[in-house]
Amino acid sequence: MESIRNSLVLNLDQIAAFVNVVDLGSFTAAADKAGLTQPAVSLQVKLLERRLGVRLIERVGRRAQPSPAGVELLAHARRILEDCSSAQEAMTPYREGAVGRVRIGSGGTASIHLLPRAIAAAKKRMPGLEIIVRIGNTGEVLRDLETNALDLAVVTLPASGRSLAIEPFYDDELLAVAPKGSMMPEEGPDAEFLNGKILMLYEGGNTRRTTDEWFEAAGIRSQAAMEFGSVEAIKELVAAGLGWSVLPGLALKRDRASYLTTSPVKPRLVRQLGMVVRRDKHLTKGLREVMRCLRAFKD
Repeated sequence: MESIRNSLVLNLDQIAAFVNVVDLGSFTAAADKAGLTQPAVSLQVKLLERRLGVRLIERVGRRAQPSPAGVELLAHARRILEDCSSAQEAMTPYREGAVGRVRIGSGGTASIHLLPRAIAAAKKRMPGLEIIVRIGNTGEVLRDLETNALDLAVVTLPASGRSLAIEPFYDDELLAVAPKGSMMPEEGPDAEFLNGKILMLYEGGNTRRTTDEWFEAAGIRSQAAMEFGSVEAIKELVAAGLGWSVLPGLALKRDRASYLTTSPVKPRLVRQLGMVVRRDKHLTKGLREVMRCLRAFKD
């Protein structure tokens, strides 16, 4: 009887390796995520297949996909890992100074100008809460969220995914930005006015897409003299007199009266920020507190 029980014991690392391979479609990607070598992940999956007596992964072209048996196992494997994670989390209050962890993914602007205040408010109520912030573009952050590498995403909308629950929570007006002392039209610059300036625009993402669509609505294709992946870099270049830009107001709250001239554009342009979680995500006390603080975020 003892030998039968031992033969049925499943290894959590092997289960996690199997789930990662299925989620990412690649042994190499699963190895990178786990910080292991590709042969090590392959061995873990092979040992799990040997333990269960079935083939779990099949190659379809260059992608690794679950076999029929693997599809059947996947739901059980996710539940096992989730239960183990919940069990570990339930123990955190008993570990000295720890009351949980929240992993947040966000874009650069929100991580600098919005998250710190929300995190500070959450930490005030839960001093032992561990909060980890990972910066990336919307696509990267949502992929990590879907694979459960993150607990919460704070991104510029729109965002999509059948497994995701999306909650808009903050309207961020985009503003025209110019060097200090520049003359702005009284009712705000329109697309035609800005198109006559040397423009430095944010590179890629939903914020750039929103800006381009605003120009297109006026029948103008935005022409960026320079593109950057950092709003903070664009602010410094504008302040140095190298051009104009259209940037999120969230990133300009501290700078409007100092070294930049800003103005709403005409017609006004707003991007929406949202919180995103997996629909099946267990909302821990720490995660609920962070989300509550983000909802309370005000100008």
